[in-house]
Amino acid sequence: MNDYQTASTDDRRFMRLALAIGRRNLGRTWPNPSVGAVVVAGERGRERIIGQGVTASGGRPHAEPLALAMAGESARGATLYVTLEPCSHHGATPPCVDAIIASGITRVVTAIADPDPRVAGRGHARLAQAGIAVTQDVLCDEAARDHRGHVTRVTKKRPSLHLKLARTLDGFAAGAPDERLRITGPIADGAVHLWRAHADAILVGIGTARADDPSLTVRLPGLSQRSPLRIILDSTLRLSPASHLVRSARDIPTLVVTTRSAPIHAKRMLVSFGVETIQVEACSHGRIDLCAALSQLAERGVTRICCEGGPHLADSLAAADLVDVCTLVTGPRAIGGGGLPAVGDALTARLQEPEFSITETRAFGPDQCVTYERSV
Repeated sequence: MNDYQTASTDDRRFMRLALAIGRRNLGRTWPNPSVGAVVVAGERGRERIIGQGVTASGGRPHAEPLALAMAGESARGATLYVTLEPCSHHGATPPCVDAIIASGITRVVTAIADPDPRVAGRGHARLAQAGIAVTQDVLCDEAARDHRGHVTRVTKKRPSLHLKLARTLDGFAAGAPDERLRITGPIADGAVHLWRAHADAILVGIGTARADDPSLTVRLPGLSQRSPLRIILDSTLRLSPASHLVRSARDIPTLVVTTRSAPIHAKRMLVSFGVETIQVEACSHGRIDLCAALSQLAERGVTRICCEGGPHLADSLAAADLVDVCTLVTGPRAIGGGGLPAVGDALTARLQEPEFSITETRAFGPDQCVTYERSV
């Protein structure tokens, strides 16, 4: 049943609030999804919000028990809005459905079912068996987008990947060799930092790490503590100990993905600076197997990656069918000559496939942004 057709306007309004609350902790709850929950009591037209919650940092407590604790005894006879099907299995904490049933809630409205095989409809079924009215699929498209990382990790055994590329007006990411371009302005840069804050990890290749010596941190007022895990793909461990990434590794978690052929002395050097390393299989040409790398990251609990590598890494990810969202930010100036194209052949072909569509176009000051998303 598609509750876009059957849900009331109020259902959509309160679910929209639950979704907004859930977005607050995106990037902070992995390996769990950042779920939003709202408890609403009162007669129709006189409703009042008596509880709300979002999955806590680290993934626990879950949103539902937090919202119910805020509501207290007033939850009896109330409606719970939650962005993902409540869990029904015993893990580090008791099932959320147990807390919901015990609270006296009489109706639960959810946005999407949880594909996790430990849940996968069991949460909805247990609520219904307890006599609680269940309405599903309210604002399901928005919720699927918000929970893309969780869904992708469960169904595809890898994190979701948001690819970000900046390009000049004539389509280049760089000019002459060793020439670094300032393509985008401060408004677009601020948006990038917000994307970082909502990601579990930032991914770059060793080429970008060596050429740009980036910090890969969140530098927005009040959000400096939201800097995610930094991941560098480096098949032969060429990352310099003098780089920003290595020198700050004891303060900001930093992970280097390499191959089994990487020199042991380089690994020991990075570890001595606080950098963690993991090894994955190499492709026939000696480079990191990207599918294997993302699979290992998923096993570690990573659900959402923001990739800020250059065109070569972007095209390799597209060729391996690992891109879920692609944002192209186009600056207002052209370089007027040869350079490195920002969008390669594989990425161009991938974005033209039917499962990808443009979901957002907007201006960041003089910069123009377009986002493509894979259907969910």
